[in-house]
Amino acid sequence: MSQQSYTVTEAQEGATLAAILRQNLPEKSWTQVRSLVAQRLVQVDGSLCQDPARRLHKEEIVEVLAKAAPVHRGGTVHDLVIRHLDAEVVVVEKPSGINTVRHPAEREWKQERRELSPTLEDLTQWAISKSLGKPVRDLHRLRIVHRLDKETSGLVVFARSANAERILGKQFHAHTVLRKYVAIVQGHPKSQTITSWLLRDRGDGRRGSGVSSQSGKQAITHVQVEETIGSYSIVSCMLETGRTHQIRIHLAELGFPVCGEPVYRKKLDGSEIPDASQAPRLALHAMELGFQHPDGSTKHWTMELPLDLKGFVTHLKNQAQKAR
Repeated sequence: MSQQSYTVTEAQEGATLAAILRQNLPEKSWTQVRSLVAQRLVQVDGSLCQDPARRLHKEEIVEVLAKAAPVHRGGTVHDLVIRHLDAEVVVVEKPSGINTVRHPAEREWKQERRELSPTLEDLTQWAISKSLGKPVRDLHRLRIVHRLDKETSGLVVFARSANAERILGKQFHAHTVLRKYVAIVQGHPKSQTITSWLLRDRGDGRRGSGVSSQSGKQAITHVQVEETIGSYSIVSCMLETGRTHQIRIHLAELGFPVCGEPVYRKKLDGSEIPDASQAPRLALHAMELGFQHPDGSTKHWTMELPLDLKGFVTHLKNQAQKAR
């Protein structure tokens, strides 16, 4: 069959993948739609999904592929890079295309089902199990102190003890954790500090900025232009606060959306900033992470751009060269 794509509607939110496939492919039986999933012919938001019972959320995109897709390269424990591991914390390199943590409704899933659609949390715990030679059941659970969007790559820390969770939680709350991102954006922004008040619904169902401190939570992003490439720019972003989608919203509202941005390039008037960049995915990467370890020492890591974004930068430079 030819490739087809469906966006989960508000009315469909919470339905299983199999149920949504049945609604969009009424000519197929329940057995047939489950077979599509088992044969690696179904993706959710660009990632292979082999769990027909996965419950989907509004605006997730379900794709039925013309041919079987390979398993995402970040979808196995063998590909996960652990940068630091001790009794208190673990720092890992998150690939693009997987969620940091599992939805609360899915937290009681058994490992067999988790393996069909693993999160970074799952992969990290399995990698620790392999590294230490201990079964997962004998490990302390990972504790979430921050997260990255599904399509964002970069450095993530998990706490491995209640003590570490408390200490790191205080640092994130006080905004003392070093978090530096690199983004490839359309246009030529200026180096600046962006301050706004972010709210869940700016008036069209999307997150965005309000007009005063009464309308949302303060968000501060320090933007530094690193390089200009033709009609695009590479910028670094230091977070003073860590609100949901903060960088994506701030840059889009300035008129310089992140390349590959699927949500926030749409304006309040309904018009949309076009994206001709051919970005392979959201061009946002968490490149630096630093904090005070529970033992009192200062820790700091950097992570270079992944291969897909390196290739994208090369593509933009080639295009700019041709345009001269």
